[in-house]
Amino acid sequence: MGDVGFMSLQSVRAFFAQHSPDIKVIVTEESSATVTLAAAAHQVEPDQIAKSICLRAGEETMIVVMAGTARLDNRKFRTQFGSKPRMLDAGTVAEITGHPVGGVCPFGLETPLQVYCDISLKRFDEVVPAAGATNAAVRISPARMAELTGGIWIDIAQEPGPQEAEGA
Repeated sequence: MGDVGFMSLQSVRAFFAQHSPDIKVIVTEESSATVTLAAAAHQVEPDQIAKSICLRAGEETMIVVMAGTARLDNRKFRTQFGSKPRMLDAGTVAEITGHPVGGVCPFGLETPLQVYCDISLKRFDEVVPAAGATNAAVRISPARMAELTGGIWIDIAQEPGPQEAEGA
């Protein structure tokens, strides 16, 4: 299992070296495997953590990147893709993406997958997606992340409740 993490981190580093050498992969002492841990490790608010979810809709397997605390809206997803989102188990995710759960990101993927970026990320100048390991990440603008990964912007996150909207 340790090898998957190392190879995964290398594939992400290689991706940035090739496509965007100015972006450095940040490896932290602390784990950033969850949104809460990542926000603490990188001193950003939880929503700035761009979480990547590997899903299947019908026959299509995809990566959806969304704001850290955003939740998938099943109705919006079904409207967008014509089927319910199916979560994949950790082993399948690692096999398809080449990244361990907690380090899944849209960069340096083992299998070419369509990347979808939820508009919940657009309100930030900079987001912090994982970088192929449970303690690795990058700082990047949402627009650049979408551009580098061929990401398609979609709206599939639940609307924030009245309480969350006030702080915005």
